Amino acid sequence: MNEIPESSSVYLLTFIGSLVLMLALGIWVARRNRTGEDFLLAGRRLSVPFVTGSALATLVGTGSSLGAVSLSYTNGWAGALYGLGGAAGIFLLLWLFADVRKHGFMTLPEEISYYFGANRVIKGAVAIVLFLATVGWLGAHILGGALYLSFLTGMDMALAKVVVAVGFGLYTVIGGYWAVVVTDMVQGTILFLGFSLLAVLALVKVGGFGPINEKAPSEVTSFLGVETLGTIPAISMAVVIAVGVLATPSHRQRIYSADSVRTARRSFALVGVLFAAFAITPPIVGLSTRTLSPEIENPDMAFPVLATEVFPLWVGALLLIAGLSATMSSGDSEALTGVTIFLRDVVKLVTGKMPRAENMVVYSRIALVAVLLFALAGALMAETIIDYITTMIATVLSGLLIATLLGKFWSRSTWQGGIGAIIGGAAAATTVNVSDSLTEYWGNPVIPSLVAALICGVLVSLVTPRQTISDAEALRLLAAERAEIDVGTQLRAGDDTPSADAAPERDPS
Repeated sequence: MNEIPESSSVYLLTFIGSLVLMLALGIWVARRNRTGEDFLLAGRRLSVPFVTGSALATLVGTGSSLGAVSLSYTNGWAGALYGLGGAAGIFLLLWLFADVRKHGFMTLPEEISYYFGANRVIKGAVAIVLFLATVGWLGAHILGGALYLSFLTGMDMALAKVVVAVGFGLYTVIGGYWAVVVTDMVQGTILFLGFSLLAVLALVKVGGFGPINEKAPSEVTSFLGVETLGTIPAISMAVVIAVGVLATPSHRQRIYSADSVRTARRSFALVGVLFAAFAITPPIVGLSTRTLSPEIENPDMAFPVLATEVFPLWVGALLLIAGLSATMSSGDSEALTGVTIFLRDVVKLVTGKMPRAENMVVYSRIALVAVLLFALAGALMAETIIDYITTMIATVLSGLLIATLLGKFWSRSTWQGGIGAIIGGAAAATTVNVSDSLTEYWGNPVIPSLVAALICGVLVSLVTPRQTISDAEALRLLAAERAEIDVGTQLRAGDDTPSADAAPERDPS
């Protein structure tokens, strides 16, 4: 095992060095931020490499790296469910929603309100729900980074949370979404190389799959860990991750900031393929760690234990940067997404007016600091990364996804039905969460939550008045709001991006 004083100082210096690099990149790109649209959406000019790199870095974040390694340490190949579910979610996202880029939306609440005639009630409700959910995601990333930063450096856990939050907060506050995109591309590269190296070294260290299969229980090494999780819980795990991708606003932000619909589709197709290939990495790391160090009490420590106690110090330092890249590349995106929802939707709901355009960059930076502080408070309540993420998705996002699908693809849906889907999904998830027997059966409440949300959304829609506002009118109303803050009113895309006035209408009947 490495000597604590030596390793701690090396890891701390490595971490500080990476933060300095990210901060320098943030300062370098800050000159691009002339308007609120530049700060919050990178001017809607992102090409395929930028969208692909930043989306992949966010997706291969705390849950799919640290959390999936933790899950694999306990449940073996079940850790691959995270990557496979995420890849399925990405492919569904590009198939179902990549086309929304042409409408110039700025936030997911704005997009959802469009499906319901630009209704302000559902936009406000969704804005509050998604703002809280985004802060929750951010809290999970802070927790993931702090858990093993504390382990590696001996830093107090509370201080580690502050350091991680301040770390990606600094360059995000300075550089905005451009800083998020550029640093995500760097961190995503480090993350892929780091985890690939870790998987190869770990497999070599244990002597291949033979020793893993000999020392681990047979149910752990079963196909996708179905024998250890159970068939239904295993399906629930994959579904809940797919739902998270489909309904998480940070992934929508990539679509809104792409320079065209074509770019969004190509980028997410690449992300889906790469993330599916990445799915095998966490199980190899988790199972190798279990073989080498079967006595770990907290599975969330599987990654740092393997990185620091098995390999040389220089390898541990590289893997430290890879792991922190996972948390920071996801955390910065969630932070900016939360700020965008707050300024675009929550402020309008509370005050009845939009922020002034000339103050948007300043307001964004102030709001970003507030969001980070809010997320820090939420991170204190989490116990394990995967439990935190899956519970939040099932409770908050399942009903939201159903409401979005009903609104976009069913002409008879109403805004009341959308609200009903959100409430029904949350109620079903809560019912499962408070019942030990139901939790054991389902694994997590995402499937009952989706079913309940669908039933409630359809029934409430059928007993409430039909929507009468056309799509074109809804787009006009939403564009008028965006014009007040000079965000999203000019679409700088290719020839596949029509104006709002040319948008096709759905038959309101």
